[in-house]
Amino acid sequence: MNDAAREFTLDKAAIAASFSKAAAHYDANAFLQQEVGKRLLERLDYVKLEPELVVDLGCGTGALTRQLAKRYKKAKVLGIDLAPGMVAEARRQTGWFGREQYAVGDAEKLELAEASVDLLFSSLSIQWCADLDAVFREAKRVLRPGGLFMFTTLGPDTLKELRGAWSAVDGYTHVNAFMDMHDIGDGLVRARLADPVMDVEHIRLTYGDVYALMRDLKGIGAHNLNAGRRHGLTGKSRFEALARGYEPFREDGRLPATYEVVYGHAWGTVPPLSQEVAPGVFTVSLESLKRSLKRKAGD
Repeated sequence: MNDAAREFTLDKAAIAASFSKAAAHYDANAFLQQEVGKRLLERLDYVKLEPELVVDLGCGTGALTRQLAKRYKKAKVLGIDLAPGMVAEARRQTGWFGREQYAVGDAEKLELAEASVDLLFSSLSIQWCADLDAVFREAKRVLRPGGLFMFTTLGPDTLKELRGAWSAVDGYTHVNAFMDMHDIGDGLVRARLADPVMDVEHIRLTYGDVYALMRDLKGIGAHNLNAGRRHGLTGKSRFEALARGYEPFREDGRLPATYEVVYGHAWGTVPPLSQEVAPGVFTVSLESLKRSLKRKAGD
């Protein structure tokens, strides 16, 4: 691995520890995650599914897992997360009477039987996986034929303002790197997941100052977790330099933080071996995505 690639390699142990530490106060800070999760759940309105097993991959505190259990009342619903602290918090919030079950697990190596899952659901989780091809291979392995994989992740424009501000301070990696939508789509194709569809939207949050943004990121455990990050405490002078570097982005008295949200879905059905699958997946409108889901649901 070259130095550039190593710089952006995700530290899996650090990810699990960071999100575990943030679990108790995650929901109070996860405004974007809640909104994106809501939008992803709404897309299930266009799919007719009667699943026996639903898996929420990267379940966090279980907020979406519980919503999936309400939607699919006859299904077994399992939430999986890399962070033990998140799983413990999900169990605490669910209580004794919930149908949902939770387990610690790695999306790159799922402890699930082959062809056992009807709906694999994942919102803003897989961007924390170092090997996305492994995630997609696992999705293909565990999905039943005709099972649905529906997910969101983050694209490279995410926190572009913060990345630009830090670049004026030093040469370290301060913002996690995120994969381009078309590369994600190519990964779905390589895994031989069927009929992949991708689309993207940009959501902008605004803050009074850079310190509020950094508190939000720390509050959900989503601060810099790359191997190329600067270790040690960030001193007052460096934060002041960061604040100065962020000021040129200020609009209407507020500092923006852009999130590029990538939506994707694909099916577990294997395309015929004789069918040539062209690489690349293109952006589609939400209306086109709805029509695609409706057509597939009616097959």
